[in-house]
Amino acid sequence: MGVALSALCALVPALAVAQDSTNVQTAMNEAATEVVVTGFRKSLSDARRIKRDATIQKDVIVAEDMAKFPELNLAESMQRLPGVQITREAGEGRRISLRGLGPDFARVQLNGMEVLGNVDSAQDSRGQRSRDRSFDFNIFASELFSKVEVEKTFQASQNEGGMGGTVGLFTGKPFDYGVGSKGAVSFKLGTNEYTKDTQPRIAALYSYNWDNKFGVAFSVAYSKRETTEQGHNTYNYSQLGATDFSVTPTHPNPTGDAVDLVAAGLDISNLSAEKQARFMAGDLYFADGNRLSSWNAKQERLGLTGAVQWRPTENMLLTLDLLHGEFTTHRNELHLATRPIEGLGSTTLDTAAGSPYPAQYQSATVLNDFTVDKDGYVTMTDASNVTFGSENRRSLNENRFDQIALTGKWDVSDRLFIDGHIGYEKSTYETPYDDKLYMRAKGDLVANYGANGQSASFDYSGWDTTDPDNYVMDNFYYRAFHNASELKEGVLNARYNLSDTWTLRAGVAYHKFSQDGIDLFYDSNVNGTTAKTRGTSVADITSVYTNEFGSWLIGDYDKAFKKYNEYHRLEPNKDGSGGALQDIENVYDTSEETVSWYAQADWDSELMGKRFRGNVGLRGYSTDTHSTGWIQGDNYAYLGTTDVKGSYSGVLPSLNTVLELTPDVLVRFAATQNLNRPGIGSMAAKGSAFSDKEVGTGTGDCQIAADGKNNCDISASRGNPNLKPYKDNTFDLAVEYYFGKVGLLSVGVYQKDITNFITSDTYSVEDGNALTFAQAEIPIATIPGAMANTIIDNFSMPVNADGSIKLTGVEVVAQSQFSFLPAPFDNFGVTANYSHVDAPTITGISKNSYNATLYYETKTWGGRVSLSHRDKWFSGNSASVMSAGTRGFEASTYVDAAAFYNVSERLQLTLNGINLTNQKDTQFWGQNEYLYNQNQSGATYMVGLSYKF
Repeated sequence: MGVALSALCALVPALAVAQDSTNVQTAMNEAATEVVVTGFRKSLSDARRIKRDATIQKDVIVAEDMAKFPELNLAESMQRLPGVQITREAGEGRRISLRGLGPDFARVQLNGMEVLGNVDSAQDSRGQRSRDRSFDFNIFASELFSKVEVEKTFQASQNEGGMGGTVGLFTGKPFDYGVGSKGAVSFKLGTNEYTKDTQPRIAALYSYNWDNKFGVAFSVAYSKRETTEQGHNTYNYSQLGATDFSVTPTHPNPTGDAVDLVAAGLDISNLSAEKQARFMAGDLYFADGNRLSSWNAKQERLGLTGAVQWRPTENMLLTLDLLHGEFTTHRNELHLATRPIEGLGSTTLDTAAGSPYPAQYQSATVLNDFTVDKDGYVTMTDASNVTFGSENRRSLNENRFDQIALTGKWDVSDRLFIDGHIGYEKSTYETPYDDKLYMRAKGDLVANYGANGQSASFDYSGWDTTDPDNYVMDNFYYRAFHNASELKEGVLNARYNLSDTWTLRAGVAYHKFSQDGIDLFYDSNVNGTTAKTRGTSVADITSVYTNEFGSWLIGDYDKAFKKYNEYHRLEPNKDGSGGALQDIENVYDTSEETVSWYAQADWDSELMGKRFRGNVGLRGYSTDTHSTGWIQGDNYAYLGTTDVKGSYSGVLPSLNTVLELTPDVLVRFAATQNLNRPGIGSMAAKGSAFSDKEVGTGTGDCQIAADGKNNCDISASRGNPNLKPYKDNTFDLAVEYYFGKVGLLSVGVYQKDITNFITSDTYSVEDGNALTFAQAEIPIATIPGAMANTIIDNFSMPVNADGSIKLTGVEVVAQSQFSFLPAPFDNFGVTANYSHVDAPTITGISKNSYNATLYYETKTWGGRVSLSHRDKWFSGNSASVMSAGTRGFEASTYVDAAAFYNVSERLQLTLNGINLTNQKDTQFWGQNEYLYNQNQSGATYMVGLSYKF
């Protein structure tokens, strides 16, 4: 890291000095002939101009041409900007973090409207079905967009929210492309080194502009690809309990204590006496799952945009934008994992199973050897007769997004200007089926996680992982999920030029957001499949699956469904097997309704003879929240629906200034307040309620008295729609130097003081702050016999924490065209940045990250190579050394490349390479950073052509 920063810092003065020496000559040359900048350099030049002219701190990416964004993925483009970090899945960018804050703190707007859109993740450990405020940038193809703006400082004329920053996505408009007919089409084919499929990617845009009076533009982008992420992983860990040698249990279901496992049949006789004693002492942490895995997907993405612009009079412009997006994923998640039947968690340790399993399952595991580190983590196990599970999990995930927005601009006079928009959008996330087909197997395994527990290798010597005789059928598991978000928005702004120096702005906005969800789980016992499938032969229902790390048998759905007369269902089988669906979870409906206003004064004047511009303003807001949700008890039984309302309001001041020390040197300073609304999961009023005793009249039953006291233990929890938003005080200072056509050197520092962080709080009798059912707003019907004044012994919900957290960041940017070098080296250029964030208690962000792109362009051909690095980052923290509450991702460096050749002015050939080094994606748990997941997705290559007409 220090080397990278030193190199970047050394580059800054070198570029500046070298460029200054050629400025005079460059100016003379440009006076003689106009230099037309195209391609990637034009994108940099246009973006730099927008940044320079802005009053707030802003970074921009502009499309190189029609339907030609610099990268294949929006997130991968934005990671080239300072202060932006991204996550990748299957090698493709997905989510962004801005300026030290995670994805939930980055607000995304599409054609001026806030947009929320989530797609599924391949892995549970990455929040597979999280439905939150963050935006997944892989939901749309980059070709649909003409510009992306990242606004890092806040001003009153912006809608409140997005404490990390606001990302603006803009689709193409007919008046952007000049008068007459314009069009572009591109076609790419690609493949991945692991999937070896053909990955078509098609984009087209057509625009017709009738003399800037009326215009229409349409675009379409379609892509199809297969992805895979494969490697080694664990579910987590299981802790072996301490031993009580005075107990000699004979029951067949071990509790997780060493003595129980051995008494139930686990064979440790092959261990040395020393290791037998260590095992029996307990308090060991064993890796769960020990999985060999592949997360495979077939993805289809379709995007359609339409724009109509009409100028009914010279001083009025109306724009109608429409966007439709579809992202469909057929996923197969394949695992060979340790899965004991009567053992410890999902470790290698199992005892004897009973009927209906065949004979080889009715003998216990033999633990031959193990190694353990100083904290009790078992880094290696050598075991025979281990029980495995082969899981084929298939799912269909359908994401749909629709937006319509009408924008108007009216120049009432040469001083008064009015603009605004109204719009509607809806995003749906449907999983019609998410099924699991389980098989069991028996064999030997040496699972080795290295001396430090941070790597993985599995040895299956002694048995054939592809022989059906080593497997038996277990059962099926059926699931489905639904989530929908809806937004209605209206904005009206007015701007009045008081003088050449002062401009007044004011406006109002209405914003109503709602989201609902439901999860349906139909497990193997309730759906009746266990009774007819468990222990049966798999000889006729399997296929061999092979990835880069091994081969094993997986169940074939078509064959297995036919054999067992099964199908995806959430109700009893037509043959009469299976009971009623019981497990319905996460049922909620949440809404936010906000009315806001602002007043802002902009100025453009002089300070000590230097141009001085900026704005100062106030933004007020009032938000009402409302959420209903299911309260559930034992076995997810529905007990009642809670209905909770909340509200908050406030005023946010902002100041942004720009002092131009010279025409090329700018100093920016901002002092602002902003907010970030609470996460959807924290707000949703769904929850649970339990009593440790039945309510009744018997002496052993729960007795609830008239005064609210009781002799049982009632516990409940729910989300909290009455949460207040996060708030920050931010100070931002930056110095920028502009030179040449694309040159920019800048250094910026910022500090955020954040309050209202969300944590969980418990109200209990023990602490003397217990709540009644009425105070907790839990329906009394959830516990039979409860009354409004009945005391809840333990009640928990999300709350706003006291205190504040300080976050400090530094951003350094250097970009230049090497025009000072002799030909042909003067066609080289570079853009690079480095970001550092000091925020020790905040998750989702790397302390250090840097990006660099080296490019070479002529009128005929060119190419670029980009490197993106982010340090280790945490997704959770815990004070306990061995707690899985500490989780995160190891550092990663991705390398991408792109090249082009212009056959003619209209026809261009392209080549793209993504994830060229096949970077490992490594998750860890605990303060020792033990391996949790490690997988690779392979490099992807694409060739294509584009044609303008």
